[in-house]
Amino acid sequence: MTIAQEDALYEFLDNARKPFTLKDITQAVRSVERTGGVKLATQIALLLQSRRLVFESEKNYFLSRRALFEKARFVIQPSNSELMNGVLIPGHRCVPFVNPLIPPHQYTFYFREKLCPVDSLEGAPEDFYPYYSIFGEEYAPHYIAGDNKENETAFSLDPDEEPPEVSIRAFDMRAIFREIGFVPGDRFVATARDWKTGSFDLEHVKGDAWSEEDLHAWTEATEKGFFQMFENLGPGFSCEEQLAWAFFYGGERMRRVPAYSLEDFLFRKTEKIDTVPFGIETRFWWTGKDIPDFDGLRGMMTQSDQTPIEDLLARNGIPVSEFVLQAFARDALYRNDVNIGNLLQRIIPPSIRLDRWCLEFVCQYLIDILADFASTYSIFKDKVMGPIRQRVGELHTAVIDLSARLTKGEINKSWLPMHTFIVLSQIQNHSASLLEDLDMEDELPEQELAIMDATLDTMIDTYEDVREMVDEALSNFRQSNFSLVKTDEAAGEKWLTVQLSLGGTDIWRRAAVPAAFRLFEMQRIIHAVFSWSGHIKSRFTTDYKIVNGIAGKDRTIDLGQPLGVLAENSLSEFLYEYGLNWTVKVMVLSKQTAPDSGRVSCLAGEGVAPNEKIEGPLRYRRLLSHRENGSKDEQAAAAALLGEDYDTAKFDIHDCNRMLKELFGE
Repeated sequence: MTIAQEDALYEFLDNARKPFTLKDITQAVRSVERTGGVKLATQIALLLQSRRLVFESEKNYFLSRRALFEKARFVIQPSNSELMNGVLIPGHRCVPFVNPLIPPHQYTFYFREKLCPVDSLEGAPEDFYPYYSIFGEEYAPHYIAGDNKENETAFSLDPDEEPPEVSIRAFDMRAIFREIGFVPGDRFVATARDWKTGSFDLEHVKGDAWSEEDLHAWTEATEKGFFQMFENLGPGFSCEEQLAWAFFYGGERMRRVPAYSLEDFLFRKTEKIDTVPFGIETRFWWTGKDIPDFDGLRGMMTQSDQTPIEDLLARNGIPVSEFVLQAFARDALYRNDVNIGNLLQRIIPPSIRLDRWCLEFVCQYLIDILADFASTYSIFKDKVMGPIRQRVGELHTAVIDLSARLTKGEINKSWLPMHTFIVLSQIQNHSASLLEDLDMEDELPEQELAIMDATLDTMIDTYEDVREMVDEALSNFRQSNFSLVKTDEAAGEKWLTVQLSLGGTDIWRRAAVPAAFRLFEMQRIIHAVFSWSGHIKSRFTTDYKIVNGIAGKDRTIDLGQPLGVLAENSLSEFLYEYGLNWTVKVMVLSKQTAPDSGRVSCLAGEGVAPNEKIEGPLRYRRLLSHRENGSKDEQAAAAALLGEDYDTAKFDIHDCNRMLKELFGE
């Protein structure tokens, strides 16, 4: 597809209010430019699928975002703070019922066919972050900075410090609140008036207007929509994309009222859906479960409609667009080093080996690009962008190199820090996006370059942190392998290193246990290291199937078999479900020498485990939040369940080993 054809495709989707077929959209694209022949329909289908641009409504028919969400109805519930100030902050309230390219400060609200007036609201950034958190907490500063030029300047002055005060665009609702007698607990029902431009109609609904039965029906449809989205999309490309597909899978009931507001549902009503870490970002996920790491570097921005050179590089672990390659070519001109061998090394690190045909193909491409750019390139015009582009390129290559080394099989990946490949993929995607933005001759605005530079500093710091943790993991893994050799040479009892991670939290333990131990003995260890009574009904599962002697994943699992035997048969990862609320991930990491004490020992850990009576990780985090920022009643309730002096950071390995000693003796 050409650029003109791709623009025509997006224009069609932005205006499509009814179901359409692949033939309909192909005809619209071909009317702009007729190139592509019979392959054009296939290219369009790949683009729609890979970028998840449409929803499949019925056989051979599709729905655009506009068709699904325009005229749909949802709920906005103003906070007590908004009522006190007489304002309504749009923030994340309209997601996903609006064109994602329209930022919140450009929305328009209507009440009784009259345009709601706008006002500015001043305050500290942290006062406004909760109104943008559904986009992903990490993006809240981005939306606030983008609200106006003054905020953008304030945030860019010092990347390490937040500005003391910002202002955001809000709707002045004082007259409306007085006119309709709006009180806490009341709601607005919003209808997407124009999805493309971000305008909405508001309607007042009393707090007691809807029955609990109707609200429960909406909650059930919503949870179903989220669960199906998790199954089909996984973490997706963004929180906004996750929400759009959840509202599609939840069906028509999810897109009409009675309903809760999305923030009320996510943060107060559901106990089954949580906001969890996804590398350096966040996503929605099943409560108590972590999003699994990638198997390797995944270029989340690369798509199925790749050009031949993009496809070639992606298959060799370098998921980049041609614009990234062109940015590297501009960097070669800035360095005054157009040697193709040197340029290749800056794009393709030594850890990645291309065959002769691939190298020749990439070389010829770069030779052609350099020849094309050289005639118009000006180092004088590139004096500001050149240094930034050079730093981004070096970071991009470093990430590609580290990922390639880690995927060569030299380390058991369970030893790596959590979400290593997700974080590396995110850094690679962000740096590739910056390179694409810097692939131009004309200098970008100074303010935009300043933001790029600050973003780059953060990305480099994150990469350095990941590399240090990976280096430490590699060192520990090699020491473990050395111990493994010693163990195999010895005639004594064999031991294993087992990791126990409490789902939905950062709390974990690493223990040395005999390879002869069975799962029921692991259960006793789990209770001891997390200070649980063991009086709650529990079970082990693997691959989300019950481990109960019934055939699981093409093999019969015997609970009486030793851990060492299970691990040798590729069963080295289990889930331990403690009641309905808590899940522990059990991973057999490696063999090791017996500890000096000769008994089960805790080797390392982090965090104090919460009281088992707390209803899961979501409730646990809410209690921690209430303890710091809640009302007096909420703080008292949190103290009662957590304990007056509860400090999650005060993990005591000696106390943990004392409990294990009492459990297993000398």
